[in-house]
Amino acid sequence: MYGNDAAAAFGLRPVRRRHWGRWASAAIIVALLAAVVRAFAMGAIEWDVVGDYLTADMILKGLANTAVITAAAMLLGVVVGILIAVLRLSANPVANAVAAGYVWFFRGVPVLLQLLIWYNLALVFPTIGVPGLWEGSTVEVMTPFMATLLGLGLHQSAYTAEIVRGGILAVDRGQTEAALSLALPSGAVFGRIVLPQAMRVIIPPLGNEFISTLKTSSLAAVVTYGELLQSAQLVYYRNNRVIELLIVVAVWYLAVVSVLAVGQYAVERRYGRGFTPTRDASGPGARGGARGGVRGVRGARARKTMGSEA
Repeated sequence: MYGNDAAAAFGLRPVRRRHWGRWASAAIIVALLAAVVRAFAMGAIEWDVVGDYLTADMILKGLANTAVITAAAMLLGVVVGILIAVLRLSANPVANAVAAGYVWFFRGVPVLLQLLIWYNLALVFPTIGVPGLWEGSTVEVMTPFMATLLGLGLHQSAYTAEIVRGGILAVDRGQTEAALSLALPSGAVFGRIVLPQAMRVIIPPLGNEFISTLKTSSLAAVVTYGELLQSAQLVYYRNNRVIELLIVVAVWYLAVVSVLAVGQYAVERRYGRGFTPTRDASGPGARGGARGGVRGVRGARARKTMGSEA
């Protein structure tokens, strides 16, 4: 108040600071975006062809195949990844070393190379199967779908293993010790104490890996799997509208990724309830949520005991 009175006595008035640099940079960005849009609009692109092929049967079939292989590869990657993560946390040095070697190999070999190896596995093993139980031709077994599933799924499992391991390690060890002191089974400790807290750390990177697997599935075109890009290629080989079909593919990828991003955000909010927004997984919010989990299990155990006594 004193400062305002003094300014009024001298005939001064406050002036809002003008951010000329901010407005100039915004104007430059808008101008560049407008130039890019104008270039595509004026280019030799038949946009009516793009609209026609967005819902073409062959494109929609390729989109469905992309969704199927992405979901199947992520399911395989998550299941195998959790198993590898458990082995990585094992006190058994042999199991730990095998799991570490698995992660090292499948993270180190490019996914495109893995697809080609699986697809050409018949050159090394003409037949494949379980001795005495089943045996078949590798060419018949290693279809484009199977080669893509193994290539993407096992590659993804290596990353999932490290994500799950990091999420479990982010949970305070004291929570496990507190739960075990209540004579809870180890399975209940993991399922009701450790895993709910670890999911808060696991979900964001795992969601990103799901989106990455969706886009990486376009590499399956090299093994002739009929996913979205392969379907578009078969079309533009016939009509020579290459750019138009590639724009169609880009539009569908952007649409599906947008839907997955919204779903990821919803799941993150679901598992983030009860935690303060912080980047440190071991921060005050995490400890508070962990204490709540232990108290919840303790309360449930007490109610069960009282019920049995009654």
